[in-house]
Amino acid sequence: MAEFHLHLVSDSTGETLQSMTKAALVQFEGVAPIEHVWTLTRTVRQLDDILDSIKQKPGLVLYTLVNAEMRRVLEAGCQNLNVACVSILDPVLAAFSSFLGQEIKQLPGRQHMLDQDYFGRIEALNYTLAHDDGQMPEGLKEADIVLVGVSRTSKTPTSFYLAHRGYKTANVPIVPSIPLPDELFQLKNPIVVGLTTSPERLSEIRKNRLLSLNETVETDYVDRERIKEEVIFARKMCTREGWPIIDVSRRSVEETAAQIITLFNRRQGSEI
Repeated sequence: MAEFHLHLVSDSTGETLQSMTKAALVQFEGVAPIEHVWTLTRTVRQLDDILDSIKQKPGLVLYTLVNAEMRRVLEAGCQNLNVACVSILDPVLAAFSSFLGQEIKQLPGRQHMLDQDYFGRIEALNYTLAHDDGQMPEGLKEADIVLVGVSRTSKTPTSFYLAHRGYKTANVPIVPSIPLPDELFQLKNPIVVGLTTSPERLSEIRKNRLLSLNETVETDYVDRERIKEEVIFARKMCTREGWPIIDVSRRSVEETAAQIITLFNRRQGSEI
């Protein structure tokens, strides 16, 4: 595994920079970046300290700095150190500037301003926390998205990822021996999506879960035949109710959420 130093310099939280870097790095095999993340970089004094660190541990420098003077100092410093320095937002900003016919505003962290979208995400997170794992079924009608599925099909992490994107998301477990809340079958506005996976994978996930809790794995909870019955039961229910089903077996939470958002948008579009 080839290791290299990677310096990420941001005048905000660094979230955008880290996400774009992660998306690029998955295209390369056999590499292991040693990341040095520098956030809220807004003074030349901070840049001096960062450049000292780059000098000690030279490597690729990626940055998101909108202030012209800060950019000049960083780029000149990297040039003196003979290290590559790249602004990852420049092509995007230039394209928007040309298309919209507007000058670029030099406002660091503007995407994190306390605007309506920000408060919408906070509201979505609060809602999702209160309606996790079948809690407060009387509030399901207020959701944007409701996820259903048997235990350990990534309902909770997917719900919170969607909430972070601004979607009020509830999730309800399907357990054959426990009736689902009546409110679930009366929903008109929220889209209900079923999550499923293979019985074999589900058995392994549940075993690992029990082992992490220091509990015995010799239970019906991990029995493959019992799990197979659960999965079939859940699939039949979703099919009967007309709820779309997503197999999460080979999907990351982000990929599952992306498909759910696509289903949500299609549903919204068809109702316009």
